[in-house]
Amino acid sequence: MLELEEKIRDKSARIGIVGLGYVGLPLALGFCQAGFKVLGVDIQRKRVDAVNRGQSYIADVPAEQLEAAVTNNLLWATTEQGKLRDVDAICICVPTPLTRTKQPDLSHVTHESREISRCLQPGQLVILESTTYPGTTREVVLPILESSNLRGGTDFYLAYSPERIDPGNRKYSIRNTPKVVGGINPKSTELARLLYSAVVDTVVPVSCPEVAEMTKVFENVFRSVNIALVNELAQLCHKLSISVWEVIHAASTKPFGYMPFYPGPGIGGHCVPLDPYYLADKAREFNFRTRFIELAADINEHMPDYTATCIMETLNARGKSLKGAQVLVMGVTYKKDIADIRESPSLKLIQLLRQRGARISYHDPYIPQLQLFQETFTSIELTEENLSAADCVIIATNHSCYNLEQIVACSKLVFDTRGATCGLTSSNVVRLGE
Repeated sequence: MLELEEKIRDKSARIGIVGLGYVGLPLALGFCQAGFKVLGVDIQRKRVDAVNRGQSYIADVPAEQLEAAVTNNLLWATTEQGKLRDVDAICICVPTPLTRTKQPDLSHVTHESREISRCLQPGQLVILESTTYPGTTREVVLPILESSNLRGGTDFYLAYSPERIDPGNRKYSIRNTPKVVGGINPKSTELARLLYSAVVDTVVPVSCPEVAEMTKVFENVFRSVNIALVNELAQLCHKLSISVWEVIHAASTKPFGYMPFYPGPGIGGHCVPLDPYYLADKAREFNFRTRFIELAADINEHMPDYTATCIMETLNARGKSLKGAQVLVMGVTYKKDIADIRESPSLKLIQLLRQRGARISYHDPYIPQLQLFQETFTSIELTEENLSAADCVIIATNHSCYNLEQIVACSKLVFDTRGATCGLTSSNVVRLGE
């Protein structure tokens, strides 16, 4: 341990980052900027080649900073897993999706654990960052790594530290977002704490990896449950002819005991839509059902269906059938001002509207082309002609660049799923939850 500790302190430790996506690439750059040499490993050749050319494919990773890291010989990427034998610490940042039956899919984690076990060296520190259920680090990753005949906590060190990347967030980065770490033993925790302290202002050690794993899942389940609550409230407000947006604004004036969440056409991103199912699956091992959490996930999952029905009813009330209607969807990313469509509710909404016979076009400044229904769709321009030609313009993602006054003025009907038009009074605007 002492040798690795000294290497971390004098920044001679070599860091391996497995998975160069939304989590891994920003983390790799963070270590480079702190003065460490980083080896990036990814199974996608196009990612590896882009990194080695200094070309960023992640919006939160400025190309000039990535290029500087490569030019200064601080960052190098490869598809060769065996190169990890030459590093001192390994951070696993691979996806943890769901299966079609909404069961946790740890295949990427187990695959990388097996690859690491083949080249694991005495004294190395391994840290899992991928979002998962409590027990994964100790029950899944540790036995695979120990198949190398090295003993965890003695011959090598193992910890869990959940990623807290928020794509597109200009206020909170890796540096100023506190990092939780929990190791399989105190030495593992201390080494992980020391390593992340070089790139993060505040590191929060916890007693074990299970606490760190539960912390990550809880953070996202907290959001899921509160979003589901306000989504259900939006449906009730619609029946009561009350504006949910006005209710939220009024409630937000209370300086204690309340924090605002907002309704929408569904939830997206990698974590919030998936984590409730990870926790529910783990709970079933103990014959415990997470009823509240599962209900919230169900409400959120069905918001695209509810939104599609509201759009159909709105068109019907104006004497127009959804079947054959020209519908323009504005925004296909899962949240504003980013180029990320992972689990985006806009995509499910488009699918539902098309199934009901609508003719779909879309605009998104961050997604110039979209593969849907085995077809390639191209983002259209927001011209007066295109807006006025649509029977319904749907604000599915409220990108900051949208000129809402112009959109409302040029459109026959605007269905706002995000409350972006609150403050605009026009008879052709209908908002979700009103």
